[in-house]
Amino acid sequence: MSRFYDLASLAKPLVTAPLALAFLDLDVDRRWALGFQDRPEPLTVRQLLSHSSGLPPWRPYTGEAVAQQLLQPVPEHPLLRPATPGLATYSDLNYRLLGELLEAETGVPFPRLGAASGLSPAPWTAAPTEVPDAPDAEAWALATGTAPPPRDPLLPHDANARAGMLGHAGFGTTAPQLRAALARWVAASWPRRMAVATAPGEQGARWGLGLQVLPADPGSFGHLLSQLPLAFGLEVLEEPTETAPAPAPPTASEPGAPSGWWYHLGYTGPALFFRPADQSCLALLTHRRGPEGELLSAETLRARRWQALARFVGQFRP
Repeated sequence: MSRFYDLASLAKPLVTAPLALAFLDLDVDRRWALGFQDRPEPLTVRQLLSHSSGLPPWRPYTGEAVAQQLLQPVPEHPLLRPATPGLATYSDLNYRLLGELLEAETGVPFPRLGAASGLSPAPWTAAPTEVPDAPDAEAWALATGTAPPPRDPLLPHDANARAGMLGHAGFGTTAPQLRAALARWVAASWPRRMAVATAPGEQGARWGLGLQVLPADPGSFGHLLSQLPLAFGLEVLEEPTETAPAPAPPTASEPGAPSGWWYHLGYTGPALFFRPADQSCLALLTHRRGPEGELLSAETLRARRWQALARFVGQFRP
């Protein structure tokens, strides 16, 4: 039986961004539709897709409109901080608003829209590997004064997604299912449409319309993947082990030149890479639980991803 994975934020490029590109005008001002009447500048789908809307990284999904939530004071926490002025700030709120716009535009529930991707919307019939709660649960408690929504093995890990937040999470997959979904995704040219219109972001990031530029610095995934031959095709790699990986090479303090690859990462472990030059696509299915059942740090998760990608790239070396 194939292992089942919670894709977390890979729902953004695989589900929400294609739907937005298919159904929504990228440049119509959506301030009034989304309740941002007092916002001085336009709010567009293009900004939401590229995380350049100026919205903060995160707010708990309580059923309130985003615009109303942002009027309320919140405690200090990395997820609750303001956006960095003038730079794209990665934010789940952008995709929550895209999910709302898609439901309003089509009249169809978002999970039903997303099922056309070939991925499985929650609640699932098989449970993915459970990982411990982390900063989103802590921020939920700080911002609301209440505990996060209860866990359910058939609902996503993310506290917002467990509560029903649309657009940014809530889809899962097996490796064969993801391979078929990615083949359709590439054939429909969705990733090529996302890998454009770069918006400068925090910490040197550069965002397109749903995918991020992968730099080519030594020690980066871009440097590693640049060793793959052109037109190698489409691959889905599984790395379900919970053993501790060897450390990954250090990365540069600031990202450098583009590698030719674009990417997106999922909080629970999976990763997605796409090269527009030859439409090569590589996906990694892993999870974020360590050998003692602990939540892996970002650096240890990077090492787990590096281990799997390096093993795959090594097959192509003479």
